[in-house]
Parts: sequence; C-alpha cells; structure tokens
Amino acid sequence: MVKLGMPSDDFAEEIDTLARARGRGYVRILQFDYDRRAILLEQLGPSMVDLKLPPERTIALLCTMLKQAWLTPLAAGQTIAAPDYKAQTLAQLITDLWEKLERPCFEGLTSQALKFARRRMAAFDPGRCVVAHGDPHPANALQVSTLRVGAESGFVFVDPNGFLCEPEYDLGVVLRDWCSELLAAPDTVVLARKYCRLLADESGFDEASIWEWGFIERVSTGLYISAYGSRELGQPFFETAQRLLDG
Repeated sequence: MVKLGMPSDDFAEEIDTLARARGRGYVRILQFDYDRRAILLEQLGPSMVDLKLPPERTIALLCTMLKQAWLTPLAAGQTIAAPDYKAQTLAQLITDLWEKLERPCFEGLTSQALKFARRRMAAFDPGRCVVAHGDPHPANALQVSTLRVGAESGFVFVDPNGFLCEPEYDLGVVLRDWCSELLAAPDTVVLARKYCRLLADESGFDEASIWEWGFIERVSTGLYISAYGSRELGQPFFETAQRLLDG
C-alpha cells in the first residue's frame, strides 16, 4: 500500500511516528522516501467504518489499539510546552472560528467548550503526555491481513499526528463521533455517557476528563468542518453538543 503526502501535510512527522511505533498499534512501514513524500506500508483491509462494526465493539477495539499506540517512544528532544498544548490550541481555534463564521452555533456551546478547555489547561502535566494519534476515529483503523504482534486486535491505525498529549485526549476524539447514533437515540445524554463510561473502563483512564475532551472536540470539529468543508456537515456536531449541554 503506497501513500503519497500532500505538500501541506506534516508527512515527515507521520513517517517518524510510524517508524518509532514499529507496528505496535500502527501500520508497519516497509519503505519510505522523504524527498518524494512517499511511503510504502503493509497491505491492509477495510476500515472499521467499512465493516460497520457496532459502536460498543468499535470503542473496545480502539481502546485496545490506543493502549499499544501510546507505547510509541518519543522522538529525540520531543517535548510539550503549555502554549502548544492541545487544550490551548483548540480553545484558540474555537474562539477564532466562532467569530470568523459569524457565530454559527449557540454561544453556550462555545462557552462550555472553552470552560472545559480551561480545566484541561489547569490540569496540564507534561509527565502524563504520550505520543497521541490525534485523530483515532474508526475510519483511521484498518484491518490487518493476518494477526501479528502489535496488531492482536486485528486492526491498526493509520495517519497519526504524533503530538504529545495525555491519553484522555485521544479517547475524547473517539467519543466525539457517533453523531448519527446519538441523534437517533431516545436519550442522547444517556447514550453518550454510556460510550464515555465504556471508554474509561476499557482504557483505565478518567471518565470526567474523557467527557470534557469529547465535548471540546465535538464543538471544535463542528466549527472546523463548517469553516473548511461544509456547514451542513458541521451541524450534527453542533446538534449533538446542544443535546449534551441541555442534558
């Protein structure tokens, strides 16, 4: 499987993250060429999205994969400072895009997201940070052709960002999705809390922190998609965030 990086991509960082992971939770690198922005990866099958796995099964598998991916060693000299911390950068993105888009969602959503971001900033501890995938949604989890060491779940991640953050951030990204399921549920809050509790149980990390990161990601993703993709596609993130806020 060959992947070519776009000129704007942080392709070198992706290659370096995969190389350091050595196939633990991630796709294996066979060859790469920095200059040509090309990478040859092991052959993979369909994604979890293509396989239409139930949300609960998907969440459990993603947690298993993340626990392996978080073992990826840091790059030489890789550190994280408060101004670069994800809670800080997302808070700035939310503030900027809400104004740029002329307030496309209820102000209470951005206020709650920024409140949670401040909590995450107050709890910032570089010693707890791991090499985060950054976007571990089901479409980035592909099936391996045969089970192997580092892919015992049957799936591996592709397209890592490889920045430093605490594990709960990646888990919040997982919680961010499921808009269709949450909007169709008789009680959106109950189902979202169920998914959050499952993430905490499967990973062993703090449920409250996962919930806060999930809400921050839900609002910031809605704004980002509205700004750089489609306002229509951003609406489900706002609608689910509104239901969670009301609940």
